[in-house]
Amino acid sequence: MSAKKLWSRDELLLAFRLYCRTPFGKLHQRNPEIISLARLINRTPSAVAMKACNFASLDPVQRARKITALKNASRADRALWKEFRDDPESLAAETERVFALWCGEDAETEEEGWQIPEGPTEIEQIVRARRVQRFFRASVLASYEFRCALSGISIVELLNASHIVPWSADIRRRADPTNGICLNVLYDRAFDRGFITFDEAFHVVISPCLHMTIPNSMHKALLLDIEGRKLDFPSRFSPDQDALVYHRQHIFRSKA
Repeated sequence: MSAKKLWSRDELLLAFRLYCRTPFGKLHQRNPEIISLARLINRTPSAVAMKACNFASLDPVQRARKITALKNASRADRALWKEFRDDPESLAAETERVFALWCGEDAETEEEGWQIPEGPTEIEQIVRARRVQRFFRASVLASYEFRCALSGISIVELLNASHIVPWSADIRRRADPTNGICLNVLYDRAFDRGFITFDEAFHVVISPCLHMTIPNSMHKALLLDIEGRKLDFPSRFSPDQDALVYHRQHIFRSKA
């Protein structure tokens, strides 16, 4: 009997990346993206799907909902999950770097449509930032099943992965999906500018600033009337309460 082929770190990173950017209901061997990754790393689709589900079994949201009862997560799976929770920015950057190496750097830059800057330091910083941004957006949108958590809009081009603690405020949380909420472009801007926030029970709180002018019908329907609405929870990576406390204290416009 041939020895079981161990998963390399690159393979684990690629499987973890796929888990983070794939809606929970699509973690099966018939998913074209799982089939594609299986071909890339010379594994079977069932093996890749199982590895992704192993990561799901480590996700606190899935364990709380008892959606998955898998107990096959290896020591390496658990170590990678802990590494991500301890330093998501670094692991996200490494994960996207590995994906780029396996699939080709040229494909990565073409996908993003950006110009290579001059100077090695600047290139390294911008490439890392792009990779972290891409990981964060894909992870957050997939966690919310590609729907706005407040309006339910599912047009991907109108959705943003909103940072709760801003990108510039905490490097370690830049890639952390629990520091993100999927919002449409209007609510993303309102959240980013402090016009809306969420309370401890994840209900919308409206800034007094929005009441300063006489609202027209759209202002009322799109902004004032969402006060008290509860956020639709994601299938994984629920919004972190400490991050929301930061948002209420430092971003939200609590006074008119």
